[in-house]
Amino acid sequence: MGRPAGGTASHMPPEDQRFDSVAISFHWISLALVTAQFSSAWLIAAATRDQAALLLVFHRSLGIVIWFVTACRFAWRTRFARLPPFPNSMPKFQQVLAKLNEYGLYTLLIFQPVTGIADALFRGRPFRLLLWQVPTLLPRDKGLADLFAEMHHIGAYVLLFLIGGHALAALFHRFVLGDAVLQRMLPPPAAVKNAKARKAAAAH
Repeated sequence: MGRPAGGTASHMPPEDQRFDSVAISFHWISLALVTAQFSSAWLIAAATRDQAALLLVFHRSLGIVIWFVTACRFAWRTRFARLPPFPNSMPKFQQVLAKLNEYGLYTLLIFQPVTGIADALFRGRPFRLLLWQVPTLLPRDKGLADLFAEMHHIGAYVLLFLIGGHALAALFHRFVLGDAVLQRMLPPPAAVKNAKARKAAAAH
């Protein structure tokens, strides 16, 4: 399979074949937030009761941040973002799968915080969220609480699956096909160079 005109594996593609800087920033911020969110969920299972309570506050609050970032990211994508075309060498079915994966990720990043907060609301007791103490807003309904908890649990595994597929596809394009799909979402070379220069200056 030939290399597309978008660039080689070792060079950044032209600027018009890369995502814009805002979209790139949203992508990597989202990755950092989701990594922290999964880490907090796994830590809750191994923590003491007091530690788990604090981690749960952090987990719920971070979920709201992720919801907000995802909503802003999707709004930017649909209205302002520069969306580079797929490489000419990329088959149509792969393009369809890439789009389904992308919109699946958006859906779950919006869906997961909603099911998590719904679970908390139907527990019928107050809980902390960011700097706000959420009062008891709904009567306790164990059936609905358990339903939303199960949806949240399943959604987490589906989200992990989609993230894994997304990452593997990017690495496949980079190291097997040798096209510039991965590089389209990397920070621009100037930004990387400046970050390295600042790090070196700080070391001295």
